[in-house]
Amino acid sequence: MSVAVAVRTGAPTGRLRVTLANLGSAWRAYARDRASLAALSFLLLVAAAAVLAPHVAPYDPYEMVALRNALPGEEGLILGADGDGRDVLTRLIWGGRISLLIGIAPTLLAMIASLFVGIFAGYLGGWVDLVIMRFLDMFFAFPLVLVAIVVAGILEPGLLTIIVAIFIALLPYITRLVRTTALSVKAQPYIEAARAGGASPWAILWRYVLPNVVAPVIVYTTTLMGMMMVLGSGLSFLGLGVPPPVADWGTMVSEGRTVLKNAPHVTVFPGLLIVLVALAFGFIGDGLRDALDPRSRKR
Repeated sequence: MSVAVAVRTGAPTGRLRVTLANLGSAWRAYARDRASLAALSFLLLVAAAAVLAPHVAPYDPYEMVALRNALPGEEGLILGADGDGRDVLTRLIWGGRISLLIGIAPTLLAMIASLFVGIFAGYLGGWVDLVIMRFLDMFFAFPLVLVAIVVAGILEPGLLTIIVAIFIALLPYITRLVRTTALSVKAQPYIEAARAGGASPWAILWRYVLPNVVAPVIVYTTTLMGMMMVLGSGLSFLGLGVPPPVADWGTMVSEGRTVLKNAPHVTVFPGLLIVLVALAFGFIGDGLRDALDPRSRKR
């Protein structure tokens, strides 16, 4: 999205303008990336199936409809049955609700919180920046995955636990990006022009710093969503996430590992879907990066 910021000399504040032409230009740039557009279409299809699960799923996700570990194509089941005789396709559709929520919800929450924390730290500087960043630096001493596992291990297993664990693990990383971008924006000439025009610090933050920070953060956050979905599935695989019999792709992979030799489809299909959705988020992030960067559009 191209954001135009006009600073009028002598005026008390600047003016933020986002036009339909800018949005149309960004969309045309995004649409030229066929891989990203295909990834978006695939992700929308998966999300639509998950939302409409009660209407499109052929069976109840908890109902035994065939012999245990029935292979794909047996007894009329396209993707076969799991160890409890439940339709794998049905559980994949229902499991998309949990898995997509795990990837999207905590990442968006972390992005929103990081925007406030990182902008204040980067723009205000001084002791505010020092206290915030030194506190967050403690988290960088440990891998992101380890932080999520520790937080999830302390809390009771469940969907809320995964969301909280991923949120806490992600917050330092997105905040650091926001702070770095805010410091770069703070040094731009139009910020000095806004100060000279009499704009208050709050007006500068809202009208100039925030719009110029949002674009790179959105790109980074979109890329992280796929990774966090994989992390959430991993927590479920370890028994720290959504407990059975709730349909979740990570739990389905965990349940199928005991019959991997005899019925590999129980593990392969949810695992493959996790990989494809994670890759789709990555391609979408690459497309947004090019579409939101005016220099990339010119190239």
